[in-house]
Amino acid sequence: MQITVAETVGVEGRGEFYDQTGALRDIVQNHALQLMTMFAMEPPVEFMASDLRDEKLKVLRAVKPMTVADVADNAVRGQYVSGWVEGHKVHAYRDEPEVDPESETETFVALKLSIDSWRWAGVPFYLRTGKAMPTRVTEIAVQFRRAPLALFARAGAPQFDPNILAVRIQPDEGILLRFGAKVPGQGLQIRSVNMDFRYGSSFAVDSPDAYETLLLDAMIGDPSLFTRGDEVERAWEILDPVLRAWPEGRGGPLHFYGAGTWGPPAADELLERDQRAWRRL
Repeated sequence: MQITVAETVGVEGRGEFYDQTGALRDIVQNHALQLMTMFAMEPPVEFMASDLRDEKLKVLRAVKPMTVADVADNAVRGQYVSGWVEGHKVHAYRDEPEVDPESETETFVALKLSIDSWRWAGVPFYLRTGKAMPTRVTEIAVQFRRAPLALFARAGAPQFDPNILAVRIQPDEGILLRFGAKVPGQGLQIRSVNMDFRYGSSFAVDSPDAYETLLLDAMIGDPSLFTRGDEVERAWEILDPVLRAWPEGRGGPLHFYGAGTWGPPAADELLERDQRAWRRL
């Protein structure tokens, strides 16, 4: 399972705020963990705010606790240096106004979590977020396990890619299913193909802005999309070892990455240790 929250912008004049916050507090603690809970939760008894939040809390409570000693093996932090994003020159984070020239604040985080539940035991959850990245995208991608008996491989077909279900949250909302299909003809060739559903093209209307939805829910008193107090506390408990390890120098070094790239090489190595790779976006 991979969850990506990527932004093309830098700190956008919020240097003083961001230098005291960082990507872990700004995005992972709320946005990324909320996406994880919404996808990993069991169906609620009813589609009511209290039932939805109860199921999300169960997911957070099932996240395997991490000690400070575990941080170096399960978390990567990065900070962008100068580069190009969408044809525009981006200055290094440390050169931004109101940012400490020797700042150790992370603008990129890659994190590996485990959920100890009946459904998700043994399935790693990889979360990543960063600023000054090549593309603005928020996506949840599920990579399915390979079938235990590869019939096509035994018949001589080459190894093919695993099936993927990708839920695009923004900006192009929709769902993509990628799976292997036999190429027509006498030969035995398997090629990955896509089934692609897009809200915009299917309904010919623009989805409301996220803040429009939240403001309306606040006015009508619907708390479904708002985080409950016990959810917030549990989310901080999950990330507290990381927040303690990094300033103490026990959570691994701060890695640098060029603006316009997908983060430092250490983030790729985090998945390579499990014989996996980040999904190309």
